[in-house]
Amino acid sequence: MSITTIRRACIIDDDRLYVSLIKMLINKNKLAQELLIFENGKQAFDYFESALESGNIDVLPQVVLLDLNMPIMDGWEFLEALEPYADKLKACCLKLNVVSSTINPEEMTKARNHDIVNDFITKPISKDAMISAFKA
Repeated sequence: MSITTIRRACIIDDDRLYVSLIKMLINKNKLAQELLIFENGKQAFDYFESALESGNIDVLPQVVLLDLNMPIMDGWEFLEALEPYADKLKACCLKLNVVSSTINPEEMTKARNHDIVNDFITKPISKDAMISAFKA
């Protein structure tokens, strides 16, 4: 299985240990040249909104790993805030993956059925699941 290194990936998660592990996996497997890290949905949304409003979509990541449970703005609120930009995000080939430790089937289904969500990945994320999230 050949893996193409993408230009930019993004982790939106407040768990520093998890973020460190994911960074290590991404770097070790050469999945992305650059990594954006946000501790909550608000920081991430501000970045996305600025890029989308200015038309500077080149700064957006190709792959996003979004946690659901975070302070300030959680993953669901982040997804809701991005709704007005759904068409633009799909056009620029964004793969947004919800990554959560939830075992609630309703939340998993809700995430998978969301308009801009590519997939739901269960924490702790495996190497195979990570590589799959980055495949074109």
